[in-house]
Amino acid sequence: MTDIDIGINTEDRQNVAEGLKHLLADSYTLYLQTHNFHWNVYGPQFRELHLMFEEHYTELAVAVDDIAERIRTLGVAAPGTYKEFSRLSSITEVEGVPSADEMVDLLKKGHEQVVKTSRKVLKLAQSADDESTAALVSDRMRLHEKTAWMYVTRAKKISPLTGIAAVIPIRWLLQSVSRIRYEQQHISYHRNLLFPP
Repeated sequence: MTDIDIGINTEDRQNVAEGLKHLLADSYTLYLQTHNFHWNVYGPQFRELHLMFEEHYTELAVAVDDIAERIRTLGVAAPGTYKEFSRLSSITEVEGVPSADEMVDLLKKGHEQVVKTSRKVLKLAQSADDESTAALVSDRMRLHEKTAWMYVTRAKKISPLTGIAAVIPIRWLLQSVSRIRYEQQHISYHRNLLFPP
């Protein structure tokens, strides 16, 4: 820790910086996961998710820089290796390539975790009267809450019969459409047998 006098005592600066290290690790892990999913998403939702993931990882790339620079402003070295991020992060990395629906769920959970980590850091910043860190973390929380909400909302469909929002897994929806088409063909076949054209 370097000597710096910004009106926050050394112990408080160290505590806030330690909290920010966890936020940086969570944010960087989420950035990598989002970028990975951007590259590897597949299926009928490809274009929509590919573009959405790109928007999110681009924003996260700026965020990790802001968080790391705030740690440095507090006079503490910012972590910058995969080994350190792995140790500090609360977000678990994924093995293999999940389905598009699983990607969305994992990213929603990742954004929720960043919000939880942010809340811890915000308390540290507020108790240290560190308004700059509090503002940064509060902005991060707001963005991650909104992004998590977007992922949840993305999975909801409006029922045309009732107008009630219902979560409908895409796989189930596609199977239902296939089943309806089969039944329509089956009815049409039997109608032609009974009443030839």
